Amino acid sequence: MTNLQIFLDIATEAALAAGAVLQGYLGKLEDVVIEKGRPGDLVTAADKASEAVVLEVLNRHFPQHSILAEESGKLGNQDNEYLWAIDPLDGTTNYAHQYPFFAVSIGLLIHGVPQVGVIYDPFHNELFRAATDLGATRDRRPIKVSKTTELSKSLLVSGFAYDRRETSDNNYAEFCHLTHLTQGVRRSGSASLDLAHVACGRLDGYWERGLSPWDIAAGIILLQEAGGKVTAYDGTPVKIDTGRILATNGHIHHHLSRELMQVRPLG
Repeated sequence: MTNLQIFLDIATEAALAAGAVLQGYLGKLEDVVIEKGRPGDLVTAADKASEAVVLEVLNRHFPQHSILAEESGKLGNQDNEYLWAIDPLDGTTNYAHQYPFFAVSIGLLIHGVPQVGVIYDPFHNELFRAATDLGATRDRRPIKVSKTTELSKSLLVSGFAYDRRETSDNNYAEFCHLTHLTQGVRRSGSASLDLAHVACGRLDGYWERGLSPWDIAAGIILLQEAGGKVTAYDGTPVKIDTGRILATNGHIHHHLSRELMQVRPLG
């Protein structure tokens, strides 16, 4: 087995264990939901319990690796070439309302580049996995992006950052603009699953701002291995720490990028 295969299998172990934790807490969070300083930015006991499980598995197998986790922040030696980016519950607001669209997302960056990704949707029991040159799968079966070639025939997905109330750079204008140019734009509330659904062909493209590395690290490699394309809005190489991403099946990428770049903010 290659190192990437080993990393992929351990990340899968961690994601499945964390998903079981989330299933156990689902529907039992009425008194344990807290806002993290911004309206709508929630953390629950389930987030923390799920993250603890992921950290235990990764630390047991790779104690020398560095970690960036949504709830715990930076852990370990941050100079290490291996960095695990962990979102123990991507879609916390959905989860708190028992809306069935949330996931565990675990990505491994090597020298800053996403190389391994696992996204697990415990409600629907769907497991998405990928590693560089090892392909992308859903429930162990290969997946590929859609074949849609025209923006007018595409179905897109996006999201809105937690600071959308305070900034004009809030994605509202882009959402409205592209709703008129496509067959529709969805808003799911889980960046990792948005990327996974583009990777398996359910959606044709995705863009969003205000993201953190743990939101997209796993999804980037999943989409790339499924044949898709990931860049910044303007088509230049994506920088994971900017919080902005454009991800498509590749066929509509240039057209979608061009439309995004010409939209002016509302207001």
